[in-house]
Amino acid sequence: MRNSPLPRMSRRGRVTVGVLVGVFILFTLLGWGIDAYTDYLWFSEVSFTQVFSGVLLTKLMLFLVIGALMALVVAGNLYLAYRLRPLLRPHSAEQATLERYRMILAPRLGTWIAVVGLIVGFFAGLSAQARWADWMLFRNGGSFGVQDPEHKVDISFYIFDFPLLRYLLGVGFTAVVLSLLGALAVHYVFGGVRLQGVGDRMTAAARAHLTTLVAVFVLLKAVAYILDRRALLLEQHVSPGLYGAGYTDVNALLPAKEILAYISVVVAIAIIVFSNAVMRNLVWPGVSLALLAISAVAIGGIYPLAVQNFQVKPSLSEKEAPYIKRSIDATRGAFALDTTEITQYRASTGSPPPNLAGDSSAQNVRVIDPQLVSEGFTQSQQSRGFYDFGEKLDVDRYTVDGKTQDYVVGAREINDEKLTAQQRNWLNRHTVYTHGYGLVAAPANQVCETGLPYFVSGSIAADAQNETTRKCVTSTDALEADQPRIYYGEQSSEYAIVGQVDKNKNVEFDRPQEQNSDASELYTYTGKGGVPMGSFFKRAVFAIKNTESNFLLSDAVNDNSRLMYIREPRARVEKVAPFLTVDGDPYPAVVDGRIVWILDGYTTAQTYPYAQKINLATETRDELTGQGSFALARDDVNYMRNSVKATVDAYDGTVTLYEFDEKDPVLKAWNKAFGGDLVVPKAEIPADLASHFRYPADMFKVQRNLLTKFHVTDPRTFFSGDDFWQVPNAPDAPQNGVKQPPFYLNVKLPEQDDTRFQLTAGLTPANRENMSALVSGSYIDGQPKLEILELPDDTVVSGPVQVHQRMVNNSNVASELALLSRQGQATVLYGNLISLPLEKDILYVEPVYVRSNSQANAAPLLQKVLMSYGDGGTYVVLEDNLTQGLEALAKLGQTGGTPSTGTPGTPGPTTPGATPSTPATPPPPPTGDLGEAAAAVDQAIENLRAAQQAGDFVKQGEALKALDDAVTRFQQLQAAEGGGNGTSAPPSVAPTASAGS
Repeated sequence: MRNSPLPRMSRRGRVTVGVLVGVFILFTLLGWGIDAYTDYLWFSEVSFTQVFSGVLLTKLMLFLVIGALMALVVAGNLYLAYRLRPLLRPHSAEQATLERYRMILAPRLGTWIAVVGLIVGFFAGLSAQARWADWMLFRNGGSFGVQDPEHKVDISFYIFDFPLLRYLLGVGFTAVVLSLLGALAVHYVFGGVRLQGVGDRMTAAARAHLTTLVAVFVLLKAVAYILDRRALLLEQHVSPGLYGAGYTDVNALLPAKEILAYISVVVAIAIIVFSNAVMRNLVWPGVSLALLAISAVAIGGIYPLAVQNFQVKPSLSEKEAPYIKRSIDATRGAFALDTTEITQYRASTGSPPPNLAGDSSAQNVRVIDPQLVSEGFTQSQQSRGFYDFGEKLDVDRYTVDGKTQDYVVGAREINDEKLTAQQRNWLNRHTVYTHGYGLVAAPANQVCETGLPYFVSGSIAADAQNETTRKCVTSTDALEADQPRIYYGEQSSEYAIVGQVDKNKNVEFDRPQEQNSDASELYTYTGKGGVPMGSFFKRAVFAIKNTESNFLLSDAVNDNSRLMYIREPRARVEKVAPFLTVDGDPYPAVVDGRIVWILDGYTTAQTYPYAQKINLATETRDELTGQGSFALARDDVNYMRNSVKATVDAYDGTVTLYEFDEKDPVLKAWNKAFGGDLVVPKAEIPADLASHFRYPADMFKVQRNLLTKFHVTDPRTFFSGDDFWQVPNAPDAPQNGVKQPPFYLNVKLPEQDDTRFQLTAGLTPANRENMSALVSGSYIDGQPKLEILELPDDTVVSGPVQVHQRMVNNSNVASELALLSRQGQATVLYGNLISLPLEKDILYVEPVYVRSNSQANAAPLLQKVLMSYGDGGTYVVLEDNLTQGLEALAKLGQTGGTPSTGTPGTPGPTTPGATPSTPATPPPPPTGDLGEAAAAVDQAIENLRAAQQAGDFVKQGEALKALDDAVTRFQQLQAAEGGGNGTSAPPSVAPTASAGS
């Protein structure tokens, strides 16, 4: 009688299961197919199909090859174990129990083995396709021309070959372990391995099969030991906290790994020979494996530990010195620190020179904080509530009227979050409000009388809201764009459908105008950006992808339509070049009449021998991260190059990758992997574009942080850590623990031949707050240049946190800041504290903004500039603008720090940190001219309150200016009449604690 091993399923059940499985596969494949097809259309739009096809085919190849190999190895061993089953099995209770399982498996054993193999191969293939980057680098990597200091192997082996070899070794271990477990299970089920009964517990065939798999595993372990010798140069071993092989690793672990590799080969041979030819049992193979384990513990563990404790620790500095030197040199080479120039800068902490106001570098100090003026840009240049300049603006330089200086720039875009409920319906959101308009800039070293930036633009200067604001707006050809519309920007989070609905109708909202006219505000896109939607099939595909039926039902989507998606510049570059890490701060510029976004791309690696490994997200995080600057991925890297400058056209979305580092082997490998024409050669970079390149912020942060330690090149000094530096915290909020960001300046620093647009930052000694060095990054003839101005150890110069505290706690400054806060009705905000080294000392400049508390989303207005020279406690002024501040400092230098006229904001002879005293009894009401001045102050306060209640930020700025003038006149009259030292405020505005200090 034939027994049916499995109960039969009814026909209806089989049909139901088949339908469910088919629907699941259909939707899975449909989703994958739609994603792949829409990606192909997008890559076709930007003309980078070689990236799409290259990555896709590589993933598919790895999926099929690794998946098939893993499936064949596992399935083959399962089938071999079945073929090696004994034909006769002794009778026992164990075998009787297993018989039911054999009856289930045997009739369909081929199917079971195929299913197991397919499952294993499928997951192995999924894992393998994630290694597409390793495979491409392995196939296309070239030479670094630099050898590692231990094995004398070219660095390219570690960057291009080592990651894939380690992965393949892992695949081999996985295949052998799965095969061993699977074969053991099959042998047991079919009687090749027995736990009960008479005779041997394992047949000769099963023993030969299983011991061969064990021997292969041990041989793979021998290969692992060989690779481990190279891996020692990548791990954290060297004291103190450095990467690479140290004394113990080189003198104990490296020989131990080699010995263990030889032992592994001997053990593998012994397992096969003794198990199947000599002893024909598992005793000696077991002894061999035990000896291998004991050897691994003794040779690879105990012996290196003894060397470390008895040879290295008693003279750690001396023993580790050569290996510390290796780590220093490798880190400096891996992060392009080896060409850094260190210059001794002797700050004299003397008095401000008489010609300070005429110093060109001092005149170019940036007082406009890109983070604080964004709202002012938006409110002054929007005309419509949905326009926005983003959380943080950018800094670039332009030549206007023959003068080159740095400008704070911003692109005016549509913020989808600010659209009204009516404007946010599908048709408006995707077909009407599709683009922004224009680029606006402001000189970084001056403001208008209202406290807002002095706006300079190319084509939208007339968009200012009123006559008062127009006085602070001008136009220039330098910012004139032939096509000012912005379809691709940092706030372009939604897809847009553009193109003419019919030949007589425009639907896209265009340039905002003061005199509203529907006809003049509508536009139709005429560029080449976006995917053409000229077929029903494409519209159906995008309807499914976006789960939006309007792609099929709306008249706005027709044969003339183009669909724009993935519109953020950073996302576009990351998709075009998935091998790049893109800088977190893209910036717009007008280049050859086009508005383009400029982005910095980094090539990175994780396997540079002896180089320090850092986390990109941690090293690039500072006060601005997440507030207009993107956070980088949490990748651990030990090699980094700014190898690519990328641009994204704001009108048509064209992405261009320019080679910037001509020597980077990693970029050369990627370029070769994608056909050799992925990047435009550096020699073909347009001159107008190159003039807007700036030292990349995230690269600078990484280098700055590493230089806090790796400026020390002597290994013994490095070991002691006595000369380490640190990045100071944000000066106005040091307790928050966020780092002070670097700042762009167009200045000439000491020891430099000319003015440069450069990124600068101050550094302080480890665990102290005084200044120790200033770092700058710039380009000279298109090549990056890092420079350090190091202060002598015997000179104590205040650091950013100390300077800020001393300036705001100066008695006269504290009174002025309290006045600006208007008894809590406004908040005092501090802008970026600039530390500018001049020829003999450091000039500190910190803009002071005031934001009304009575108006929602009030724009901060620049009211004062807080400045200090030298040590930060003796020469402090608080003036209306940069020029007045420089003049006041120069005047203080002539009087030795004592004000001669009692001008507000100049320091008195009080001790730094003192607070203004409060008289026990109020003074009598002023009379005469002094009384009129006091009345003017009261009237100015009333005007300011009225402006706050009306929500007119322009009038607030005017009122603040009038209040400042009235207070100044009152104090001057008071000083002239002998009523004090010129720092007291009228009774109605007696100073209170500053809300911002």
